[in-house]
Amino acid sequence: MKLVIQRVREACVTTEGEVLGRIGQGFLILIGVMEGDTPDLCEYLAAKTADLRVFTDEQDKLNLSLKDIGGEALVVSNFTLGGDCRKGHRPSFIRSAKPPLADGLYELYMEKLRGHGIHVESGRFGAHMDISMTANGPVTILMDTDQMKKGAN
Repeated sequence: MKLVIQRVREACVTTEGEVLGRIGQGFLILIGVMEGDTPDLCEYLAAKTADLRVFTDEQDKLNLSLKDIGGEALVVSNFTLGGDCRKGHRPSFIRSAKPPLADGLYELYMEKLRGHGIHVESGRFGAHMDISMTANGPVTILMDTDQMKKGAN
C-alpha cells in the first residue's frame, strides 16, 4: 500500500461539480492499494497516519500529530500510485490492486483512521475527481509498506 500525505490548510475533492469531501487543516491522503496488500496494513498505516508528527508546536518544531491538533483527513483512492515507470514512457499499472480488493482496503483504511479519532472525508472510488488544496509547508510524506518492511529488518 502506498500513501502520499500532504499537509494542508484545506482541501476539497469534487466530481462533475459535486463536492464529495471537504476538510480544513489536516491531511490530503492519496492511497494506492497494491496487489497482495492485506487488511492488517490498514490498521498499521492508520495508526502511523494519526500519530505522524508533522505539525508545528509553539517552538516551530514538527512535533504535533493530526490527533494533537484535531485535524481532519481527506482520503482519495489513487490507483496510479502503483504505476511502474521503469520501462518505456507509459506507466504500467499491473501492480495496482483490482477494484474489489482496492475498494475494500480503501474503505477499511478510512474506518481504521476514524477509529483513531480522526474526522475523515473521502473521494469516490473509481471516479474521475478534481482535487483542490492549499498546501501547508509544503510538507509531503510518502508511506510505502514495501519500503517500510525493508527498513524494519
